[in-house]
Amino acid sequence: MNITVYLGANAGNDPKLQEAVEALGKWIGENGHDLIYGGSKCGLMGSIAESVLQNGGKVTGVEPQFFVDSELQHDGLTELIVTKDMTDRKTKMIELGDAFIAFPGGTGTLEEIAEVMSKVSLKHLDAPCILYNLNGYYNGLKALLGHMIEMGLSTKERQEGIYFADTLDEIERILAEK
Repeated sequence: MNITVYLGANAGNDPKLQEAVEALGKWIGENGHDLIYGGSKCGLMGSIAESVLQNGGKVTGVEPQFFVDSELQHDGLTELIVTKDMTDRKTKMIELGDAFIAFPGGTGTLEEIAEVMSKVSLKHLDAPCILYNLNGYYNGLKALLGHMIEMGLSTKERQEGIYFADTLDEIERILAEK
């Protein structure tokens, strides 16, 4: 399974992020899955790539040319796909993915997973969309999605396929059911 993971190029200030991203990468690699991610060598992005590679997995990075020009790409990947811009990057990462996980990240992570959530809700993408709610990171987004339903602007049916997982075990369970 190609698992697209969205996450930050920063490391964050909580050591649990590093531990959790390495565990996710280890699980992906040891279970014969392939990682699709943003291609950077920096922060959490670089950590997950290293963890997958060290545990026998394949890693495809998808990075826009302007990041390559700044030498931010990870040079040890199985494959690096260079795109024209961020829009093409998002399209390629969705095209390659069989499942999608948003690890805690910044505004770029939010933008990327929001597009996946929209495609899943419109039934234009038949793949699990998982928000890794590590230490409650995505509680606010979870509440917002519930509020959309309460306000009649979305429905439970529209949000089918969008999951919040607090642990790696929950992620494994969701993916095993798909």
